[in-house]
Amino acid sequence: MQCRIARLWTSADETIKTSATKDDTMDIPQITSQSGASRGEMGQEYLATGKQVSLRRWVENVCDFEPIHARDYETVGYLVSGVLELELDGQTAKLSSGDSWLVPEGADHRYRVLEPVVVIEATAPPARFGNRDGAVA
Repeated sequence: MQCRIARLWTSADETIKTSATKDDTMDIPQITSQSGASRGEMGQEYLATGKQVSLRRWVENVCDFEPIHARDYETVGYLVSGVLELELDGQTAKLSSGDSWLVPEGADHRYRVLEPVVVIEATAPPARFGNRDGAVA
């Protein structure tokens, strides 16, 4: 018996082509292949995006803390591999592969990568629209 998900991916990947326009693609099923993912100005790969939530993928090498900042969206993250530190509202947590976190909307935070990481994040509302996802100064 063939897996239903595998059939969905095969057929959908061949027939569904999406672009990242907010109004046109939010109501259709989306499958974003790694080769088809667009990139943001900070290097993030934009994955599937809906009206209320979006996914993005980060691949980062070792680096020191970025400037502290707050965003006008909520972020839920999952550390696929590597080690990083998250400073959130004045407290620092060391995160390893398999850990997840929540950065509430408006919370002061910053990251430091201790070992190269792969991170998947969901943002609500979608960070890629409305000039929400600009580089930290």
